[in-house]
Amino acid sequence: MCGIVGIYSQTPVAAELYDSLIHLQHRGQDAAGMLTSAGKFYVKHGLGYVREIFTPADIARLKGNIGLAHVRYPTAGGHDIEDVQPLWIGSPRGIALAHNGNLVNHAELTHEMTAQKHRHLNSSTDSEVLLHLLAEGLEQAGDAPDDVEAFFAKACQAVRYVMSRARGSFSVVSQLIGKGLLVFRDPHGIRPLVSGARKTADGTDYIFASEDTMFSALGFENMGDVAPGEIVFVNQRGQLFRHILSQQQFAPCIFEHVYFSRPDATLNGVSVYAARLRMGEKLAQHWQRVFPKILPDVVVPAPFTSNTAALAFAQQLGVRYAEGLYKNPFIGRTFIMPEGAARRRNVRYKLTPQKAELVGKRVLILDDSIVRGTTSREIVRLVREAGATEIYFVSACPPVKHPCFYGVDMPSYAELIAANKTIDEIKQFLGVDQLLYQTIEDLVSAVQDTATHPCMACLNGKYIAGVPVNA
Repeated sequence: MCGIVGIYSQTPVAAELYDSLIHLQHRGQDAAGMLTSAGKFYVKHGLGYVREIFTPADIARLKGNIGLAHVRYPTAGGHDIEDVQPLWIGSPRGIALAHNGNLVNHAELTHEMTAQKHRHLNSSTDSEVLLHLLAEGLEQAGDAPDDVEAFFAKACQAVRYVMSRARGSFSVVSQLIGKGLLVFRDPHGIRPLVSGARKTADGTDYIFASEDTMFSALGFENMGDVAPGEIVFVNQRGQLFRHILSQQQFAPCIFEHVYFSRPDATLNGVSVYAARLRMGEKLAQHWQRVFPKILPDVVVPAPFTSNTAALAFAQQLGVRYAEGLYKNPFIGRTFIMPEGAARRRNVRYKLTPQKAELVGKRVLILDDSIVRGTTSREIVRLVREAGATEIYFVSACPPVKHPCFYGVDMPSYAELIAANKTIDEIKQFLGVDQLLYQTIEDLVSAVQDTATHPCMACLNGKYIAGVPVNA
Protein backbone atom coordinates (compact mmCIF):
# COMPACT_ATOMS: atom_id res chain seq x y z
CA MET A 1 0.00 0.00 0.00
CA CYS A 2 1.33 3.40 -0.99
CA GLY A 3 0.09 6.90 -1.72
CA ILE A 4 0.45 8.49 -5.15
CA VAL A 5 -0.41 11.87 -6.62
CA GLY A 6 0.00 13.52 -10.00
CA ILE A 7 -0.78 17.18 -10.70
CA TYR A 8 -1.10 19.27 -13.85
CA SER A 9 -1.25 23.00 -13.06
CA GLN A 10 -0.94 26.42 -14.63
CA THR A 11 1.72 27.21 -12.01
CA PRO A 12 4.67 25.27 -10.46
CA VAL A 13 3.45 22.13 -8.72
CA ALA A 14 6.21 21.21 -6.25
CA ALA A 15 4.67 22.95 -3.21
CA GLU A 16 1.28 21.35 -3.85
CA LEU A 17 2.87 17.94 -4.36
CA TYR A 18 4.50 18.34 -0.95
CA ASP A 19 1.18 19.33 0.64
CA SER A 20 -0.44 16.31 -1.01
CA LEU A 21 2.17 13.96 0.43
CA ILE A 22 1.52 15.34 3.90
CA HIS A 23 -2.16 14.43 3.41
CA LEU A 24 -1.14 10.94 2.20
CA GLN A 25 1.51 10.27 4.87
CA HIS A 26 -0.71 7.68 6.57
CA ARG A 27 -0.43 5.51 3.45
CA GLY A 28 3.34 5.11 3.71
CA GLN A 29 6.01 6.05 6.23
CA ASP A 30 9.05 4.29 4.81
CA ALA A 31 10.09 6.76 2.09
CA ALA A 32 8.85 9.49 -0.21
CA GLY A 33 9.75 11.07 -3.51
CA MET A 34 8.78 13.88 -5.86
CA LEU A 35 9.48 14.39 -9.56
CA THR A 36 8.64 17.35 -11.80
CA SER A 37 9.50 18.26 -15.37
CA ALA A 38 10.37 21.41 -17.26
CA GLY A 39 12.33 20.26 -20.26
CA LYS A 40 14.01 17.67 -18.02
CA PHE A 41 13.17 15.73 -14.87
CA TYR A 42 13.83 17.21 -11.44
CA VAL A 43 13.84 14.55 -8.72
CA LYS A 44 14.11 14.32 -4.93
CA HIS A 45 13.95 11.00 -3.05
CA GLY A 46 14.46 10.19 0.60
CA LEU A 47 13.88 7.67 3.38
CA GLY A 48 11.59 8.51 6.28
CA TYR A 49 8.72 10.94 6.75
CA VAL A 50 7.79 13.59 4.21
CA ARG A 51 8.64 16.47 6.52
CA GLU A 52 12.12 14.99 7.08
CA ILE A 53 12.94 14.58 3.40
CA PHE A 54 12.01 17.83 1.66
CA THR A 55 13.39 21.30 2.40
CA PRO A 56 12.30 24.68 1.02
CA ALA A 57 15.39 24.55 -1.20
CA ASP A 58 14.21 21.20 -2.62
CA ILE A 59 10.79 22.65 -3.40
CA ALA A 60 12.36 25.62 -5.18
CA ARG A 61 14.60 23.32 -7.24
CA LEU A 62 11.74 21.07 -8.41
CA LYS A 63 10.67 23.12 -11.43
CA GLY A 64 7.71 22.60 -13.70
CA ASN A 65 3.93 22.62 -13.91
CA ILE A 66 3.53 18.83 -14.08
CA GLY A 67 4.68 16.49 -11.34
CA LEU A 68 4.34 13.19 -9.52
CA ALA A 69 4.84 12.24 -5.88
CA HIS A 70 4.78 9.07 -3.82
CA VAL A 71 4.85 7.89 -0.20
CA ARG A 72 6.06 4.33 0.21
CA TYR A 73 4.93 1.42 2.30
CA PRO A 74 6.89 -1.47 0.78
CA THR A 75 5.06 -4.70 -0.03
CA ALA A 76 7.36 -5.51 -2.97
CA GLY A 77 11.06 -4.75 -3.15
CA GLY A 78 13.47 -3.63 -0.49
CA HIS A 79 14.02 -0.61 1.71
CA ASP A 80 16.86 1.04 -0.23
CA ILE A 81 16.87 4.55 -1.67
CA GLU A 82 16.94 2.97 -5.15
CA ASP A 83 13.46 1.58 -4.50
CA VAL A 84 11.92 4.99 -3.81
CA GLN A 85 9.48 6.36 -6.38
CA PRO A 86 8.74 8.12 -8.69
CA LEU A 87 11.02 6.23 -11.08
CA TRP A 88 12.04 7.41 -14.54
CA ILE A 89 13.62 6.16 -17.75
CA GLY A 90 15.20 8.14 -20.59
CA SER A 91 13.75 6.32 -23.59
CA PRO A 92 11.48 6.81 -25.38
CA ARG A 93 11.43 10.59 -24.85
CA GLY A 94 11.56 10.38 -21.00
CA ILE A 95 8.95 8.62 -18.91
CA ALA A 96 8.37 8.86 -15.15
CA LEU A 97 6.00 6.75 -13.07
CA ALA A 98 4.63 6.29 -9.56
CA HIS A 99 2.56 3.24 -8.67
CA ASN A 100 0.32 1.93 -5.91
CA GLY A 101 -0.40 -1.79 -5.95
CA ASN A 102 1.32 -5.13 -6.45
CA LEU A 103 1.99 -7.22 -9.54
CA VAL A 104 1.48 -10.93 -8.87
CA ASN A 105 3.60 -11.81 -11.92
CA HIS A 106 6.46 -9.54 -10.85
CA ALA A 107 8.99 -12.40 -10.74
CA GLU A 108 8.14 -13.67 -14.23
CA LEU A 109 8.22 -10.18 -15.74
CA THR A 110 11.52 -9.41 -14.03
CA HIS A 111 13.07 -12.57 -15.46
CA GLU A 112 11.78 -11.70 -18.91
CA MET A 113 13.09 -8.13 -18.68
CA THR A 114 16.56 -9.05 -17.46
CA ALA A 115 17.32 -12.50 -18.88
CA GLN A 116 15.50 -12.32 -22.21
CA LYS A 117 15.33 -8.64 -23.12
CA HIS A 118 18.59 -7.70 -21.36
CA ARG A 119 17.11 -4.62 -19.70
CA HIS A 120 18.74 -3.33 -16.56
CA LEU A 121 16.54 -2.97 -13.48
CA ASN A 122 18.06 -0.70 -10.89
CA SER A 123 15.60 -1.48 -8.11
CA SER A 124 13.81 -4.53 -6.72
CA THR A 125 10.32 -3.06 -7.10
CA ASP A 126 7.51 -4.12 -9.39
CA SER A 127 6.99 -0.42 -10.16
CA GLU A 128 10.17 -0.40 -12.24
CA VAL A 129 8.83 -3.36 -14.19
CA LEU A 130 5.65 -1.37 -14.87
CA LEU A 131 7.79 1.55 -16.05
CA HIS A 132 9.60 -0.67 -18.55
CA LEU A 133 6.33 -2.19 -19.75
CA LEU A 134 4.99 1.30 -20.41
CA ALA A 135 8.20 2.20 -22.25
CA GLU A 136 7.89 -0.96 -24.36
CA GLY A 137 4.27 -0.17 -25.13
CA LEU A 138 5.15 3.33 -26.29
CA GLU A 139 7.99 1.99 -28.43
CA GLN A 140 5.65 -0.51 -30.06
CA ALA A 141 3.01 2.17 -30.66
CA GLY A 142 5.59 4.23 -32.52
CA ASP A 143 6.12 7.96 -32.52
CA ALA A 144 3.12 10.23 -32.95
CA PRO A 145 2.96 13.67 -34.52
CA ASP A 146 2.20 16.73 -32.44
CA ASP A 147 -1.52 16.14 -33.03
CA VAL A 148 -2.87 15.48 -29.51
CA GLU A 149 -5.58 13.02 -30.47
CA ALA A 150 -3.11 10.99 -32.50
CA PHE A 151 -0.75 10.83 -29.54
CA PHE A 152 -3.59 9.84 -27.19
CA ALA A 153 -4.39 6.94 -29.51
CA LYS A 154 -0.74 5.85 -29.25
CA ALA A 155 -0.86 6.19 -25.46
CA CYS A 156 -4.00 4.03 -25.37
CA GLN A 157 -2.18 1.38 -27.39
CA ALA A 158 0.76 1.49 -24.97
CA VAL A 159 -1.40 1.17 -21.83
CA ARG A 160 -3.37 -1.68 -23.43
CA TYR A 161 -0.02 -3.45 -23.75
CA VAL A 162 0.71 -2.83 -20.04
CA MET A 163 -2.72 -4.18 -19.06
CA SER A 164 -2.22 -7.24 -21.23
CA ARG A 165 1.08 -8.10 -19.50
CA ALA A 166 0.72 -6.95 -15.89
CA ARG A 167 -1.42 -9.01 -13.50
CA GLY A 168 -2.44 -7.82 -10.08
CA SER A 169 -3.27 -4.33 -8.84
CA PHE A 170 -1.93 -1.07 -10.22
CA SER A 171 -3.02 2.53 -9.99
CA VAL A 172 -0.48 4.63 -11.87
CA VAL A 173 0.37 8.30 -12.35
CA SER A 174 3.03 8.98 -14.97
CA GLN A 175 4.34 11.78 -17.12
CA LEU A 176 6.01 12.01 -20.51
CA ILE A 177 8.41 14.85 -21.17
CA GLY A 178 7.00 17.18 -23.80
CA LYS A 179 3.61 15.44 -23.80
CA GLY A 180 1.83 15.60 -20.44
CA LEU A 181 0.37 13.65 -17.53
CA LEU A 182 -0.76 10.04 -18.10
CA VAL A 183 -2.88 8.17 -15.54
CA PHE A 184 -4.36 4.67 -15.54
CA ARG A 185 -5.91 2.03 -13.25
CA ASP A 186 -5.96 -1.76 -13.49
CA PRO A 187 -9.05 -3.36 -15.10
CA HIS A 188 -10.46 -4.47 -11.71
CA GLY A 189 -9.82 -1.11 -9.98
CA ILE A 190 -8.39 -2.86 -6.91
CA ARG A 191 -6.38 0.10 -5.63
CA PRO A 192 -8.03 3.54 -5.43
CA LEU A 193 -7.42 6.50 -7.74
CA VAL A 194 -9.47 9.70 -7.43
CA SER A 195 -9.50 12.72 -9.77
CA GLY A 196 -10.10 16.41 -9.15
CA ALA A 197 -10.27 19.67 -11.09
CA ARG A 198 -9.69 23.33 -10.22
CA LYS A 199 -10.79 26.23 -12.38
CA THR A 200 -8.35 29.16 -12.65
CA ALA A 201 -8.23 32.35 -14.67
CA ASP A 202 -5.83 30.67 -17.09
CA GLY A 203 -7.54 27.29 -17.46
CA THR A 204 -8.19 24.09 -15.50
CA ASP A 205 -5.78 22.30 -13.19
CA TYR A 206 -6.06 18.55 -12.57
CA ILE A 207 -5.08 16.24 -9.74
CA PHE A 208 -5.08 12.43 -9.50
CA ALA A 209 -4.39 10.78 -6.14
CA SER A 210 -4.91 7.69 -4.01
CA GLU A 211 -7.37 9.68 -1.88
CA ASP A 212 -9.12 13.03 -2.17
CA THR A 213 -8.00 14.09 1.32
CA MET A 214 -5.97 17.04 -0.03
CA PHE A 215 -8.51 18.28 -2.57
CA SER A 216 -10.32 20.75 -0.31
CA ALA A 217 -7.10 22.25 1.08
CA LEU A 218 -5.75 22.81 -2.44
CA GLY A 219 -9.02 24.07 -3.91
CA PHE A 220 -9.82 21.06 -6.11
CA GLU A 221 -13.32 19.72 -6.68
CA ASN A 222 -13.74 15.95 -6.69
CA MET A 223 -14.68 14.84 -10.20
CA GLY A 224 -14.98 11.14 -9.43
CA ASP A 225 -12.73 8.13 -9.60
CA VAL A 226 -10.57 6.98 -12.46
CA ALA A 227 -12.60 4.01 -13.63
CA PRO A 228 -11.24 0.45 -13.66
CA GLY A 229 -9.29 -0.07 -16.87
CA GLU A 230 -9.41 3.64 -17.71
CA ILE A 231 -6.64 5.85 -19.13
CA VAL A 232 -6.65 9.61 -18.58
CA PHE A 233 -4.29 12.00 -20.37
CA VAL A 234 -3.75 15.72 -19.75
CA ASN A 235 -1.57 17.32 -22.40
CA GLN A 236 0.81 20.26 -22.05
CA ARG A 237 -2.01 22.72 -22.81
CA GLY A 238 -4.35 21.27 -20.19
CA GLN A 239 -6.65 19.36 -22.55
CA LEU A 240 -8.08 16.25 -20.91
CA PHE A 241 -8.72 12.95 -22.70
CA ARG A 242 -10.03 9.74 -21.17
CA HIS A 243 -11.03 6.30 -22.39
CA ILE A 244 -11.88 2.94 -20.82
CA LEU A 245 -9.57 0.35 -22.33
CA SER A 246 -10.66 -2.81 -20.51
CA GLN A 247 -13.90 -3.41 -18.63
CA GLN A 248 -13.75 -6.25 -16.13
CA GLN A 249 -15.47 -6.95 -12.82
CA PHE A 250 -14.99 -3.95 -10.55
CA ALA A 251 -13.37 -5.19 -7.32
CA PRO A 252 -12.00 -2.35 -5.15
CA CYS A 253 -10.15 -3.40 -1.99
CA ILE A 254 -12.55 -3.39 0.96
CA PHE A 255 -9.65 -2.96 3.42
CA GLU A 256 -9.30 0.64 2.23
CA HIS A 257 -12.52 1.50 4.06
CA VAL A 258 -11.66 -0.70 7.04
CA TYR A 259 -8.19 0.66 7.79
CA PHE A 260 -6.00 2.38 5.23
CA SER A 261 -7.88 5.42 4.02
CA ARG A 262 -8.36 8.53 6.08
CA PRO A 263 -11.94 8.92 7.41
CA ASP A 264 -12.46 12.15 5.45
CA ALA A 265 -11.77 10.38 2.13
CA THR A 266 -14.39 9.39 -0.43
CA LEU A 267 -13.47 6.35 -2.52
CA ASN A 268 -15.58 4.89 -5.31
CA GLY A 269 -18.31 7.30 -4.33
CA VAL A 270 -18.45 6.03 -0.74
CA SER A 271 -17.53 8.11 2.32
CA VAL A 272 -15.00 6.26 4.46
CA TYR A 273 -16.41 7.98 7.56
CA ALA A 274 -19.98 6.91 6.79
CA ALA A 275 -18.84 3.36 6.04
CA ARG A 276 -17.05 3.13 9.41
CA LEU A 277 -20.12 4.43 11.23
CA ARG A 278 -22.15 1.66 9.62
CA MET A 279 -19.45 -0.89 10.55
CA GLY A 280 -19.82 0.11 14.19
CA GLU A 281 -23.61 -0.01 14.11
CA LYS A 282 -23.73 -3.44 12.48
CA LEU A 283 -21.06 -4.84 14.78
CA ALA A 284 -23.03 -3.62 17.83
CA GLN A 285 -26.19 -5.25 16.50
CA HIS A 286 -24.20 -8.47 16.05
CA TRP A 287 -22.94 -8.15 19.65
CA GLN A 288 -26.51 -7.77 20.91
CA ARG A 289 -27.51 -10.96 19.11
CA VAL A 290 -24.53 -13.03 20.29
CA PHE A 291 -24.14 -11.60 23.83
CA PRO A 292 -27.58 -10.23 24.77
CA LYS A 293 -26.82 -10.33 28.51
CA ILE A 294 -23.37 -8.72 28.39
CA LEU A 295 -23.15 -4.93 28.46
CA PRO A 296 -19.79 -3.20 28.84
CA ASP A 297 -19.37 -0.15 31.04
CA VAL A 298 -17.37 1.66 28.40
CA VAL A 299 -16.44 1.30 24.71
CA VAL A 300 -12.82 2.21 23.93
CA PRO A 301 -11.38 2.45 20.41
CA ALA A 302 -7.88 1.36 19.47
CA PRO A 303 -7.03 4.83 18.14
CA PHE A 304 -7.29 6.38 15.65
CA THR A 305 -8.66 4.32 12.79
CA SER A 306 -11.27 2.69 15.00
CA ASN A 307 -12.66 5.84 16.62
CA THR A 308 -15.54 6.29 14.19
CA ALA A 309 -16.77 2.69 14.38
CA ALA A 310 -16.39 2.65 18.18
CA LEU A 311 -18.49 5.80 18.51
CA ALA A 312 -21.32 4.23 16.51
CA PHE A 313 -20.96 0.95 18.43
CA ALA A 314 -21.33 2.73 21.78
CA GLN A 315 -24.35 4.73 20.60
CA GLN A 316 -26.06 1.57 19.35
CA LEU A 317 -25.53 -0.16 22.72
CA GLY A 318 -26.39 2.97 24.72
CA VAL A 319 -23.15 2.88 26.71
CA ARG A 320 -20.39 5.40 27.24
CA TYR A 321 -17.75 6.00 24.56
CA ALA A 322 -14.37 6.90 26.03
CA GLU A 323 -10.94 7.52 24.60
CA GLY A 324 -9.38 5.26 27.18
CA LEU A 325 -6.13 5.00 25.23
CA TYR A 326 -4.20 8.15 24.40
CA LYS A 327 -2.23 7.88 21.17
CA ASN A 328 1.01 9.77 20.66
CA PRO A 329 0.52 11.21 17.14
CA PHE A 330 4.27 11.26 16.51
CA ILE A 331 4.60 7.46 16.49
CA GLY A 332 3.85 5.81 13.15
CA ARG A 333 1.08 3.36 12.30
CA THR A 334 2.18 0.04 13.78
CA PHE A 335 0.45 -2.14 11.17
CA ILE A 336 2.66 -0.75 8.39
CA MET A 337 5.91 -1.00 10.31
CA PRO A 338 8.27 -3.43 8.59
CA GLU A 339 9.02 -5.81 11.44
CA GLY A 340 7.02 -7.52 14.17
CA ALA A 341 9.20 -6.63 17.16
CA ALA A 342 9.02 -2.97 16.17
CA ARG A 343 5.23 -3.18 16.08
CA ARG A 344 5.01 -4.65 19.57
CA ARG A 345 7.49 -2.14 21.02
CA ASN A 346 5.80 0.82 19.39
CA VAL A 347 2.36 -0.12 20.73
CA ARG A 348 3.64 0.74 24.20
CA TYR A 349 5.42 3.82 22.97
CA LYS A 350 2.40 5.22 21.20
CA LEU A 351 -0.50 4.22 23.51
CA THR A 352 -0.96 5.37 27.09
CA PRO A 353 -3.97 4.11 29.09
CA GLN A 354 -6.30 6.68 30.64
CA LYS A 355 -6.65 4.82 33.94
CA ALA A 356 -9.63 6.85 35.13
CA GLU A 357 -11.62 5.50 32.19
CA LEU A 358 -10.54 1.88 32.69
CA VAL A 359 -9.99 0.99 36.34
CA GLY A 360 -12.70 -1.22 37.82
CA LYS A 361 -14.69 -1.34 34.58
CA ARG A 362 -15.84 -3.85 32.01
CA VAL A 363 -14.07 -2.46 28.96
CA LEU A 364 -14.96 -3.26 25.36
CA ILE A 365 -12.08 -2.51 22.98
CA LEU A 366 -12.98 -1.99 19.33
CA ASP A 367 -10.24 -2.29 16.72
CA ASP A 368 -10.55 -1.98 12.95
CA SER A 369 -9.07 -5.46 12.39
CA ILE A 370 -6.96 -8.24 13.85
CA VAL A 371 -4.24 -9.29 11.42
CA ARG A 372 -1.25 -10.79 13.20
CA GLY A 373 -2.69 -10.35 16.69
CA THR A 374 0.49 -8.88 18.19
CA THR A 375 -0.78 -5.30 18.35
CA SER A 376 -4.16 -6.39 19.74
CA ARG A 377 -2.49 -8.49 22.44
CA GLU A 378 -0.36 -5.57 23.61
CA ILE A 379 -3.41 -3.29 23.73
CA VAL A 380 -5.25 -5.81 25.90
CA ARG A 381 -2.27 -6.02 28.26
CA LEU A 382 -2.20 -2.24 28.62
CA VAL A 383 -5.90 -2.10 29.48
CA ARG A 384 -5.62 -5.04 31.88
CA GLU A 385 -2.67 -3.45 33.66
CA ALA A 386 -4.68 -0.22 33.96
CA GLY A 387 -7.22 -2.03 36.15
CA ALA A 388 -10.04 -3.21 33.89
CA THR A 389 -12.06 -6.00 35.52
CA GLU A 390 -13.21 -7.58 32.26
CA ILE A 391 -12.09 -6.98 28.68
CA TYR A 392 -14.11 -7.66 25.57
CA PHE A 393 -12.53 -7.28 22.15
CA VAL A 394 -14.40 -6.71 18.89
CA SER A 395 -13.10 -6.30 15.34
CA ALA A 396 -14.83 -4.17 12.71
CA CYS A 397 -13.34 -6.50 10.09
CA PRO A 398 -14.04 -10.24 9.72
CA PRO A 399 -11.18 -12.71 10.39
CA VAL A 400 -8.23 -12.12 8.04
CA LYS A 401 -7.46 -15.67 6.92
CA HIS A 402 -5.60 -15.26 3.63
CA PRO A 403 -2.55 -13.31 2.42
CA CYS A 404 -3.02 -10.20 0.31
CA PHE A 405 -1.06 -10.16 -2.96
CA TYR A 406 -2.45 -6.81 -4.13
CA GLY A 407 -0.63 -4.31 -1.94
CA VAL A 408 -1.49 -4.82 1.73
CA ASP A 409 1.15 -6.18 4.13
CA MET A 410 -0.44 -9.58 4.81
CA PRO A 411 2.24 -11.69 3.15
CA SER A 412 1.80 -15.25 4.37
CA TYR A 413 -0.61 -17.64 6.07
CA ALA A 414 1.96 -18.22 8.81
CA GLU A 415 1.65 -14.60 10.02
CA LEU A 416 -2.15 -14.42 10.06
CA ILE A 417 -3.57 -15.40 13.42
CA ALA A 418 -7.04 -16.28 12.06
CA ALA A 419 -5.49 -18.64 9.51
CA ASN A 420 -3.87 -20.69 12.25
CA LYS A 421 -6.10 -20.46 15.32
CA THR A 422 -9.75 -20.97 16.16
CA ILE A 423 -11.81 -18.13 17.64
CA ASP A 424 -11.39 -19.65 21.12
CA GLU A 425 -7.63 -19.92 20.60
CA ILE A 426 -7.43 -16.30 19.44
CA LYS A 427 -9.47 -15.27 22.47
CA GLN A 428 -6.98 -17.07 24.72
CA PHE A 429 -3.98 -15.61 22.86
CA LEU A 430 -5.31 -12.07 23.24
CA GLY A 431 -6.22 -12.64 26.87
CA VAL A 432 -9.80 -11.35 26.62
CA ASP A 433 -13.06 -12.42 28.23
CA GLN A 434 -15.08 -12.23 25.01
CA LEU A 435 -14.16 -11.86 21.33
CA LEU A 436 -16.36 -10.98 18.38
CA TYR A 437 -15.67 -10.35 14.69
CA GLN A 438 -17.77 -8.51 12.12
CA THR A 439 -19.43 -10.81 9.59
CA ILE A 440 -18.48 -10.55 5.92
CA GLU A 441 -22.10 -9.83 5.00
CA ASP A 442 -22.32 -6.95 7.47
CA LEU A 443 -19.00 -5.50 6.29
CA VAL A 444 -20.07 -5.50 2.65
CA SER A 445 -23.39 -3.93 3.62
CA ALA A 446 -21.61 -1.28 5.71
CA VAL A 447 -19.28 -0.21 2.92
CA GLN A 448 -22.13 -0.06 0.38
CA ASP A 449 -19.64 0.25 -2.44
CA THR A 450 -20.62 0.81 -6.04
CA ALA A 451 -18.92 -2.52 -6.70
CA THR A 452 -21.10 -5.55 -6.26
CA HIS A 453 -18.06 -7.73 -5.59
CA PRO A 454 -15.32 -5.82 -3.71
CA CYS A 455 -11.96 -7.52 -3.38
CA MET A 456 -12.00 -9.44 -0.10
CA ALA A 457 -9.32 -11.99 -0.92
CA CYS A 458 -7.80 -11.59 2.54
CA LEU A 459 -11.16 -12.60 4.02
CA ASN A 460 -12.57 -15.17 1.59
CA GLY A 461 -9.55 -16.34 -0.45
CA LYS A 462 -11.06 -15.28 -3.79
CA TYR A 463 -8.23 -13.68 -5.78
CA ILE A 464 -9.77 -11.88 -8.73
CA ALA A 465 -6.46 -10.92 -10.35
CA GLY A 466 -4.53 -14.14 -9.71
CA VAL A 467 -1.77 -15.06 -7.28
CA PRO A 468 2.02 -15.37 -7.57
CA VAL A 469 3.24 -18.63 -9.09
CA ASN A 470 4.75 -19.92 -5.84
CA ALA A 471 1.99 -18.70 -3.51
